[in-house]
Amino acid sequence: MKLVIDETRCKGCNLCVLVCPYRIFKEGTELNDRGIVTPVLDRPERCTNCRLQPLYGRLLCGVCQMICPDQAIAWVDERPFEPHKVEVEF
Repeated sequence: MKLVIDETRCKGCNLCVLVCPYRIFKEGTELNDRGIVTPVLDRPERCTNCRLQPLYGRLLCGVCQMICPDQAIAWVDERPFEPHKVEVEF
C-alpha cells in the first residue's frame, strides 16, 4: 500500500500536515493546475499504514485520511514488485 494525495480534490487546507503523527507531509511550495498549493509527501516511508498494512491486514492510523475534508488522501495498492523504501526507526 502507498499513500497518495489527489490534487484534483485537495483544496490546500494542510490539515494533514498538522495532524500526522509521523510527519510524512509538508506544506507545498508550488501551485498546481487549479492555482492551489497542495501538501506534498515528504517521507511517506515513515507511515505505519504503508509499512505494516500487509503484515496486519488493516489500517493502523488513518488520521490524515479521516481529517481530510475533501477526501483527497487515500491508500492504493502498489504494483507487484514495485520498489519502495522502508524506514525503520528505533
